[in-house]
Amino acid sequence: MSAPARREVLLFPDAALLVRHTATEFVDAASDAVTKTGSFTVALSGGSTPKALHHLLADDPAFRSRVPWDKMHLFFGDERHVPPDHQDSNYLMAVETLISRAPLKPDQITRIKGEYRDTEKAALEYQQALRAYFKLQDGELPRFDLVLLGMGDEGHTASLFPGTKALHPSSSRFVVRNWVGKLFTERITLTAPAINNANQVIFLVTRADKAPALKAVLEGPYEPEQLPAQLIQPATGKLLWLVDHAAGNMLSAGIATN
Repeated sequence: MSAPARREVLLFPDAALLVRHTATEFVDAASDAVTKTGSFTVALSGGSTPKALHHLLADDPAFRSRVPWDKMHLFFGDERHVPPDHQDSNYLMAVETLISRAPLKPDQITRIKGEYRDTEKAALEYQQALRAYFKLQDGELPRFDLVLLGMGDEGHTASLFPGTKALHPSSSRFVVRNWVGKLFTERITLTAPAINNANQVIFLVTRADKAPALKAVLEGPYEPEQLPAQLIQPATGKLLWLVDHAAGNMLSAGIATN
């Protein structure tokens, strides 16, 4: 697979250092966006590593003081088919670790309505909310300032799972529902084209069980049906992979970071 332009892979000795670097990237992206446009839009990810990032941004004075909270708008890259108070909800995780601990107003958060019985309704409603916020015309995609992503041990990202229909969205859709057979559930997710339109995309990858998939995604042949994370290649944005030692121990190349 050929590396996309502006892709960087940074390797860290442990997850704690990775998270601190991510926080720096976050506040730098926020500052840059506010300077250029007066606002900062970020799509959050689920998972354990973002929890630590949220706590650092909200609770560490050095980072909290640098976040332009009043200029920020939070979105989500994907959501589970659960209510917002369910333990599996990406929104609930964000509430507990970031939203409730930071000076954010309700109108600064746009969530995916995972509680709807009909996930197609949830996907269409979220797409319409994005169209309204970003003032999109037909055929246009939202341009987030930052999209945070994780990666599963089989190479999925957001809720783009191997062999699923969300890997092939229609040109009119940038938010879709996605049946994930191996989990026997539906998800709602941004599509790869929507993520690829962001100004910056950051993958956070930790734990040794991700190592084989990470090597395949970054150094193997281009097989996005098997490894959907390979679809994420921003055309005009920056792509940053932040990887801890455990997840990156099979990689043959990378930039060591102390």
